[in-house]
Amino acid sequence: MLSPIQEYIELLHSRYASSMEGQVADYIPELSKADPRWFGICIATRDGHVYEVGDTRQSFTIQSISKALVYGLALEDRGEEHVLSRVGVEPSGEAFNAISLKEGSGAPFNPMINAGAIATAGQVLKKDGKSRIDRVVEYLSGFAGRDLEINQSVYQSESETGHRNRAIGWLLRNFGILDEDPNETLETYFQQCSVEVTCRDLALMGATIANQGIQPVTRKRAIASEYVDNVLGVMATCGMYDWSGEWIYRVGLPAKSGVGGGILAVLPGQLGIGIFSPPLDKQGNSDRGIKVCMDLSRELALHMMNPAATPRTAVRLEYHGGEVVSRRRLPPQAREVLRANGTLIKIMELQGGLTFTTIEPVVRNACDHAHECKHVIFDLRAVVYANSVSLILLANLGTRLASQGVRVIFCQPGRLLAALRTVGISDKDVFTTMDAALEECEDQLLLEVTGVSWRPHAPLKLKSCTLFRHCSEEELAFLEQELPRRQYGKDQVMISTGEIATEMFVMVGGTVEVQLRTSEDMRKRIDVLTAGMTVGEMAFLDGSARSADVVVMEPVECVVLSKEWFDGLNERNPALKIKLLQEMTHEIASRLRQANMAISAFHRS
Repeated sequence: MLSPIQEYIELLHSRYASSMEGQVADYIPELSKADPRWFGICIATRDGHVYEVGDTRQSFTIQSISKALVYGLALEDRGEEHVLSRVGVEPSGEAFNAISLKEGSGAPFNPMINAGAIATAGQVLKKDGKSRIDRVVEYLSGFAGRDLEINQSVYQSESETGHRNRAIGWLLRNFGILDEDPNETLETYFQQCSVEVTCRDLALMGATIANQGIQPVTRKRAIASEYVDNVLGVMATCGMYDWSGEWIYRVGLPAKSGVGGGILAVLPGQLGIGIFSPPLDKQGNSDRGIKVCMDLSRELALHMMNPAATPRTAVRLEYHGGEVVSRRRLPPQAREVLRANGTLIKIMELQGGLTFTTIEPVVRNACDHAHECKHVIFDLRAVVYANSVSLILLANLGTRLASQGVRVIFCQPGRLLAALRTVGISDKDVFTTMDAALEECEDQLLLEVTGVSWRPHAPLKLKSCTLFRHCSEEELAFLEQELPRRQYGKDQVMISTGEIATEMFVMVGGTVEVQLRTSEDMRKRIDVLTAGMTVGEMAFLDGSARSADVVVMEPVECVVLSKEWFDGLNERNPALKIKLLQEMTHEIASRLRQANMAISAFHRS
């Protein structure tokens, strides 16, 4: 099923697919062959899920995006102190190919401009019988999660036309930033820029950085965790050349661009973004890529300075309707249907702050398992904040699942109720309590599975009541003759807390709510009893005072069992009394069993 998130990036792609602003890079002849219509958008989460649209599998050369990653390799090889002595981390405010060296030391201002990237390449060690470029390609492959290769045609083109970079290399040698003849270092640099990647690779590279250096698909470490912050730092301050300040202001994501048309962006701890579109703006950044990233940041609230951003999962607990049911007691047949089909009701308790990155796994989960359920309940009780993006995604999820025959409802929204209405979620899909939401789903499920409503349209016969279901015809006739009937109107109190139990009731029609007094004016629902159920049997059996109120929700008709009558069965009909006691015990045990299942679901991690 198409996810609302996938649908969003497809709409975003169509928004800019016809835009032809910018120019394909031509100062390297091979790059000028790129088709300006190529355009891909890819988002990869820290657990390796990928959303992609467009030309995400089209190969192109990584170019300057490699600078950020190779900086990490240099730090691993030489250590932070040594690398900082050769390459600074200050934004230069100049073009990527500027000859920008610090006065006196000759050190490049940062590793994201060409001078700094060449100096960084010179800090990579030849190691374990491998050349610098072999180690660089292997290192970049670790981020992508697959073996990458150098585009030899682009490499030759870069090498043959890289006169300015050669001049920079010799200047670096002059200042002692490079310790040896710069030619090999320059060829390493030209080759690292010529490594072929895809838009999907860039997104997974970003997700690897977001995941503290662990590649989310292969689960292998690509960069030492202690240097992830360093790489993110230089990407944030210097990654977009002389547009870096405005980028971090408008987009707010550490990023690196390349003249091949790629942009790699990272939301730390959460996701990676890859954009590919060859036409470049005046700063040398992908024109479409800049626009897409600005929209992504604004529309999905991805700016890393957003105080609500959090990588914590939004799901507190997850269980299904076979494990936890509403508090009402249903007829045995209905209860068995729910027990057998309860997995068709999926419940997710959400928590904390809801943002794009915390709700994305929730939406994905619901889409992936839509074929397994008929109802999805989102419990919002523990949600402390939800931005509009997250609620729009939940609303879109409800619309999309509805087209698949799955209903999405929300319960316990608290302060979020107005916001839910604002994004188009109907009041009929919002419930004040979990119990009410479960009852709604259970009623629909019972109707869907059995084809008829479980609610009786007329008073039940005694045979259909739980307490009397195993009675013989003779016993039923005896009960009909012996037991008086009584009616109660809506909101009438059948049982009051503290009174002595001299009667119990068997409902043949209507609904009551069992309420526990929490204060003088406050009551909490602890059970709902419907036609066919017994009322007040616990205190009736042990002779204790009533522990709760029983209030009529729908007009009730019931048969009344007095304690005097029940005790008299010892002499008059002991077999019937044993049968009734066995049925009461069975019912109490069944409720305890269901309570244990609910406790297990609530404590499952």
